Amino acid sequence: MPNEQPKPSDFPLSAIEKIRYGDTDRQGHVNNAVYATYFECGRVEIIQSMEDVFGADDAFVLATITIDYLAEVLWPGEVEIRTRLTKIGNSSIALEQLLINEGEVRAKATSVMVMTNTSTRRSAPLPEAAKERLRTFM
Repeated sequence: MPNEQPKPSDFPLSAIEKIRYGDTDRQGHVNNAVYATYFECGRVEIIQSMEDVFGADDAFVLATITIDYLAEVLWPGEVEIRTRLTKIGNSSIALEQLLINEGEVRAKATSVMVMTNTSTRRSAPLPEAAKERLRTFM
């Protein structure tokens, strides 16, 4: 069975970020640590779009992230971050993301975010209304 590569159109959320000169390193390409920041911008899109279903004490924290670097990204330009959910748990969500530059997938990431209560600093269950809305991002 061939290994099918995900297509950007399979990812319902999109965010665009400008590549800053300061994102580059001595080799002249975007530094590997900056990729994590780009992927964060894509994850934040989900949370911001759902502020109406979360309480004041609800916050998400990143539990894991794995990044596969496929090709370098050069300044100047912009990147598109495509995001989709792959799993909704009791208090966590798993995501898959693509980093696209000049029409090519330059990196892929998988991550897990956990909803926490800012007062207790512990994980908290996702409200049913949130789970329902999150399913639209799968």
